[in-house]
Amino acid sequence: MIMAIRIHETGGPEVLRWEGVEVGHAGPGEARLRHTAVGLNFLDTYHRAGLYPLALPAVLGSEAAGVVEEIGPGVTEVRPGDRVAYAGPIGAYAQARLIRADRLVPLPPDISDRAAAAMMLKGMTAQYLLRRTCRVEPGDLVLVHAAAGGVGLIACQWAKHLGATVIGTVSTEAKATLAREHGCDHPIVTSREEFVARVREITGGRGVRVVYDSVGKDTFEGSLDCLQPLGMMVSYGNSSGPVPPFSPLVLAAKGSLFLTRPTLMTYTARREDLLATAAELFGVVRSGAVRIEIRQTYPLAEAAQAHRDLEARRTTGSTVLLP
Repeated sequence: MIMAIRIHETGGPEVLRWEGVEVGHAGPGEARLRHTAVGLNFLDTYHRAGLYPLALPAVLGSEAAGVVEEIGPGVTEVRPGDRVAYAGPIGAYAQARLIRADRLVPLPPDISDRAAAAMMLKGMTAQYLLRRTCRVEPGDLVLVHAAAGGVGLIACQWAKHLGATVIGTVSTEAKATLAREHGCDHPIVTSREEFVARVREITGGRGVRVVYDSVGKDTFEGSLDCLQPLGMMVSYGNSSGPVPPFSPLVLAAKGSLFLTRPTLMTYTARREDLLATAAELFGVVRSGAVRIEIRQTYPLAEAAQAHRDLEARRTTGSTVLLP
């Protein structure tokens, strides 16, 4: 028996339980993985609260690194002893688990387990946002909400590396400093500045080509007002709550805007896309263009406190849970 964080009901951080669970042998197409580091993401709080429903009881967590202990029949993607990481399949908040082997990405020797756990979901999200959903080009004006968060810090660095002018929203002066140190040309502190007016001021009234918005309800309408005609609104998260229903005519009135609600799972559904996405991420990290900032660690058993700190906006960059 191994230990894991499970929920038996949805709710606040108090529903997270540290308890023993059984993990069997790897079946066909599966690998048994011993976790060495687990990533914390806002997505985990959506699952815990029931915004994205799971069959209960459930082990939370969508991002981790570890070592393959055993493979089942038909597995060719990995071997026992391989260092690997993944993003997507729920069940990371555990000392060990079974997982589809084709969802595992082998880790290069120069990428540490903790860095991998901190970057797989957040970094591959930044990759598809910047390189596929709306491909950032030199000279682009972009707006990144939650610029000091896990995805935000990576996206700001990567967009700057691609030649964009990066505007970002943050909640405090300390987070503004952090974002600026990671490629954000113009941090906007939303506790004292109205971000739409400030974006228009920074861009000389032009607006930005693309908004990457993980906040949701609180920023959605304002984000649309920050866009140039024919600009793209990329809504990829709901940290303030889901976006209410609205008429598509709003997009026409504000300049024939584009709107998309993408997910990493769709962009990496094929194994060849998963490996290519991870490879590009590893490449920008190895080159130094993107630094993975692990700014908090917690024992996995203290996941509830990690959730409280994340939702209270007391964390910055990436957070890793240690089994």
